[in-house]
Amino acid sequence: MDTTTLKTTQSLTPKLVNAVGFSPDSRVWVYTANRPLNDAEAQAAQQALDGFVRQWTAHNAALKAMAEVFQNQFVLLMVDEAQAGASGCSIDKSVHFLEALGAQLAVDLFERMRFAWVQDGHLQFANRTEFSVAVQNSAIQADTLVVNTLVSTKRDLEKNWLVPFSESWHKRLV
Repeated sequence: MDTTTLKTTQSLTPKLVNAVGFSPDSRVWVYTANRPLNDAEAQAAQQALDGFVRQWTAHNAALKAMAEVFQNQFVLLMVDEAQAGASGCSIDKSVHFLEALGAQLAVDLFERMRFAWVQDGHLQFANRTEFSVAVQNSAIQADTLVVNTLVSTKRDLEKNWLVPFSESWHKRLV
């Protein structure tokens, strides 16, 4: 990878990859907003997320967790299960929290058919139809980096957040 590409991918990678003291096997969940948050909304969401992860528990045990609003379009949650595992109930708590946060901000944080790819050093977003058109029009090619929202660990986030379209799950949908 050349220096320019490396710098671009680093700036387009969530800061959670650099979280000190978290196991590479820490669990990660990625949520995509159906629209960009404005800066005030993103800041309010980050503050709410920070408050949530500070009090997030599983079976009355504090979870070592972090959250990040990334590029005003993604919400990422990370739990280091080496300390305490996220239970079904604690995961439900996070889902309910994100539903309430989305309602407060009038945004759907569970948009699974919104895709992102790198173009000219920036993330571009589109719904499934728009994404398919971009592929058909060759705006997205085999080597175009796309965001892999299916990453599930900190290690995966670091190594597979941006992957070539030809190696991504996205190609099955177009």
